[in-house]
Amino acid sequence: MLLSCSGSYGATRSLQSDSTIITSDGVQLFLKASGTGSPCIFIHGGPGAWSKSFEVLGGSALENTFRMYYYDQRGSGRSANPVNGDYSLARMVEDIENIRQKTGSGQVYLMAHSFGGILAYNYAKRYPDHVKGLIFLNATLSINHSLQSQIAFVNSKLGTSFHAPDSAAVVATYSKAFTALREKGLGYQMLSDNEENVKRLDSVDNWSGRNYGFGRVVLGKAEYFTDFAASSEQVKLPVLVISGATDHNIGPDHYKRFRFPNQQVRVIQGGHMLYCENNAAFVEAVTSFVQKN
Repeated sequence: MLLSCSGSYGATRSLQSDSTIITSDGVQLFLKASGTGSPCIFIHGGPGAWSKSFEVLGGSALENTFRMYYYDQRGSGRSANPVNGDYSLARMVEDIENIRQKTGSGQVYLMAHSFGGILAYNYAKRYPDHVKGLIFLNATLSINHSLQSQIAFVNSKLGTSFHAPDSAAVVATYSKAFTALREKGLGYQMLSDNEENVKRLDSVDNWSGRNYGFGRVVLGKAEYFTDFAASSEQVKLPVLVISGATDHNIGPDHYKRFRFPNQQVRVIQGGHMLYCENNAAFVEAVTSFVQKN
């Protein structure tokens, strides 16, 4: 059950359970706070996924370390669509800032999964003084590079020759390649080598009430296809990069493109769902990072 918070995003009433926040441009976002410790905003992937699967499939194990803030991005999950259709990168960043203000803390950790890495990176560039540390969990900083990696993975599995000659063709080519993989009954391998892990994910994600407004439009927006890894040396904050050794979704070597001056890298056995597949190693990596920062 959602408990609506009255007032603007700047209201000071603490969040005790499921709630909502109204952004500075009037969009209602789902937001849940739980746990104790330094505030950490979880930024889900997709694009167009939601925060619930991370929370219930292992992410909540971090609530002994953090005060976790789980939110669904505008046009995603349990959150509303913007009336004016504003899904710009700048606006998505400002939503995170609205949530940061709601925490009442001057600095927060950002934990970004998958596509969420692009949002966290751009928030850190816009508001570096408000970030205590960045945690990139199976995160991409280049949609184009990750989709090209997925296409290459399909070709290696099926012996096909899908090819995107340029970035303009990458989304359509990826769609064809993934369809071919799924038709062979191997679609789950894009997320995990263990099909049971993906079935667990589907059991949470297959909720008929989920909003997909953002997911339907984001891949048509050129700004999200910027290669942000190319400028990652500009972010000098403490960064933990966690990568799955067999993450075929982002690409097992994608993290090697990152150039954060103050980064730690942990490669963990598993795929795209390390919080579920290898929870103990995931939690240990995060808690160790926090203890050092």
